[in-house]
Amino acid sequence: MNSTTRAFIAPAVLAATLLAAPATGHAPAPPAMAGSGRVEVAVSDLRSARGSVMACLTGDPVTFPRCNDDPNAQRLVVPAGRGHALVFRNVAPGRYAVALLHDENGNGRADRSLGMIPREGFGFSRDAPVRMGPPRFDDAAFTTSGGETRLAITVRYML
Repeated sequence: MNSTTRAFIAPAVLAATLLAAPATGHAPAPPAMAGSGRVEVAVSDLRSARGSVMACLTGDPVTFPRCNDDPNAQRLVVPAGRGHALVFRNVAPGRYAVALLHDENGNGRADRSLGMIPREGFGFSRDAPVRMGPPRFDDAAFTTSGGETRLAITVRYML
């Protein structure tokens, strides 16, 4: 497989597996994740204020970044114009990863061009690298003690 083919396949796999979240609102922390901690995510490089920023926090390495597959994940959806600071509340001490999508057209999913290339922005905690698909949980994972944890995620766009 040549590098051009890999450049198209990696975003396709990423876009196909990125998180899904409810259309609006903020989901409360489920009991399994309930705690007193707080994870604040500073989001940078959104290319527009259109649509929303969909984000999820999960402690499940198997389902990351497909947050709908984790019943204990916390999900946030905020207008992109206000999406520069995301706050997950009631987070128990543990190891987690965050995935986010800039859903510019507000349709609740990761849109793709030519069926493969993401048309909207995406990002992961620790700015985990994207190679032949989404990053591994270990590349995006961080540990929180249950107090306040601050992260930064740079949104990336393929088109």
